[in-house]
Amino acid sequence: MNRTYYLVLFLLGMGLTQVSVAKLNIFACEPEWASLAKTLGGDQVTITAATTAHQDPHRIEPRPSLIAKVRRADLLVCSGAELEVGWLPMLQRQAGNRKVLPGQVGYFEAAEQVERLGIPKQVDRSMGDIHASGNPHVHLDPNRLLTIASALSERLKTLDPSNAAHYRSRFDDFTSRWRQALKRWQRIAKPLKGARVVVHHQDWDYLFDWLQIVKAGSLEPKPGLPTSAGHLVKLRQALIQEPAGAIVYTHYQSPKAANRLSQLTGIAALELPYTVGGGEGVTDLFSLYDETLKRLLKVIP
Repeated sequence: MNRTYYLVLFLLGMGLTQVSVAKLNIFACEPEWASLAKTLGGDQVTITAATTAHQDPHRIEPRPSLIAKVRRADLLVCSGAELEVGWLPMLQRQAGNRKVLPGQVGYFEAAEQVERLGIPKQVDRSMGDIHASGNPHVHLDPNRLLTIASALSERLKTLDPSNAAHYRSRFDDFTSRWRQALKRWQRIAKPLKGARVVVHHQDWDYLFDWLQIVKAGSLEPKPGLPTSAGHLVKLRQALIQEPAGAIVYTHYQSPKAANRLSQLTGIAALELPYTVGGGEGVTDLFSLYDETLKRLLKVIP
């Protein structure tokens, strides 16, 4: 009897230990959200990133390995605003994990937490690759990112209430460090106010809105459409009238169009990291902003 009693206690203890060390399994659609989730979750979460800085987040192959990871996820963290519409719904259908479907507590869209830019009054195919819910690249405004971090921290506490104090502490630490960095970024970025910059895609709307940079043109004739020789000629003519300080593109975009326009105009072509992993030393959200501003200030003094 005593031997059986102690065996039961031992097995119960093993079960409780397993529960206590269980981690939240988070599937992040983009590197920026993987980085934020890890910062806020620490050792209480396990992170999988669906994409890297080398990939266009609009167009990802829904591989079986990703389906398996969504199937095991407790929380799915994505940009939203139709950024992943071409691949995420298929992953969710194939995974069969109801916990991470829209409307469930395990589904988190960053763009839903903040006011979005670029919401069109109407949408039709002639406009190109337009997002009906607005521009999804919300991580490039540090003020919006802090709001998103607060909402994500609350979601972690909802999903894992036994570790609420842990998530609260990590969010408070992140907030303190982020606000200090924000003051520094705003100070050093003052020379960028009013600068004119040509973009490849609409990736930079939130960054430009924050820094008060003027978009001087786009390498895409319409969002999502490839550039053409005729379009570059039109851009060149416009830039002769009103010059720009740089032509920017991301780590995952081909530099060919930017370099060609640079040759035509003498304006510097500049690769910006866009997300975590998009440049040497860009290992988190802090270094993402540090490196972005450093590169812009090199060509726009």
